[in-house]
Amino acid sequence: MQLGYNTNGFAFHRLSDAVEIIAELGYSCVALTLDVHHLDPFKCKPADVHALAAQLGRLKLSCVIETGARFLLDARRKHRPTLIDDDPEPRVHFLCRAAEIAEDLGSPLVSYWSGARPENGPSDDELFKRLASQVTYIEGMCRTHGVRAALEPEPGMLVATMADYDRLCNLCGFAPGLTLDIGHLKCLEKEAPERYLSRYAEQLYNVQLDDMHPGRHSHLFFGEGSVNFEPVFRTLREIGYSGPACVELSDASRNAVETAKQAMAFLKRYTA
Repeated sequence: MQLGYNTNGFAFHRLSDAVEIIAELGYSCVALTLDVHHLDPFKCKPADVHALAAQLGRLKLSCVIETGARFLLDARRKHRPTLIDDDPEPRVHFLCRAAEIAEDLGSPLVSYWSGARPENGPSDDELFKRLASQVTYIEGMCRTHGVRAALEPEPGMLVATMADYDRLCNLCGFAPGLTLDIGHLKCLEKEAPERYLSRYAEQLYNVQLDDMHPGRHSHLFFGEGSVNFEPVFRTLREIGYSGPACVELSDASRNAVETAKQAMAFLKRYTA
C-alpha cells in the first residue's frame, strides 16, 4: 500500500513545503485536500498544477485528491452546498474540477462524501434518490478523466454507515468506489474496522488512517483512541490492498511536522 499524509494536516504550510516535508519523512503518497490555500481549484492556474505535478514526480510521490475542504464553496457554511442540497451544482462543479486536476496530476482517484442532510429538507428516501443520481453522474464523469471516484461514509452525513452505503448501492444498481476511514468505522460500526475492509475489498479504493473512540467523531493520533491497528494492517495485506493509506489528522496543523514524523514511526511498526 501507499502510505501517505493529508495536506489538511499542514494547513499553516505552503503546499510545496508540505509536499516536500511529507516526502522527506518517508511517505510515498500525498492526500491533497483542495482548499483555499492549497491549490484552490477555482483560482489556481495550469502552471500551478504543472509545477505540483513536476514536484510529485521529482519526489516519486503518488497523489489522491480529497474534497473535504470546509469553507471552499461557502465562506459562512461548513461543507455547503452538498450533493443532496436543493442546488447541488456548486458541489458538482467542484468535483468536476477535482477530477480535472486529478487527471493533470496523474492522481488515480477523487475522494468525496454525500454531505449532511439539509435543514428542513425532504425525507431520507428522497435524499437517497438525489444522491444515487449524483453518484452515478460523478462515477461516469471521473471515468472520462481516467480517474476513480471513491465515496467516503462520514459521521453526521446522509451516508454515515456501511448500511447507508448498502442502501445507496441498491438505488444505484452498482457498488460505488469506496474511501474507508478507519476511525469512522470505529466510531459508528458494531464490528471491528478490519471486518469492513475485508467485506468491501472489491470496492475499496482509498483508506484514511486515524484513531477514534466509539460514538465520538474526533480524529485522534494513533494510540489515543480505541482502534487496534494490528489486525487492520494484517487485513489490508491479506486482501492485497495496494492503494493509498493516508493519515487524516486535520487538527494537528499547529504541530504538523512532528505529528507527521511520529505518525510515520507508528506506521512502520505494521508496514516495515
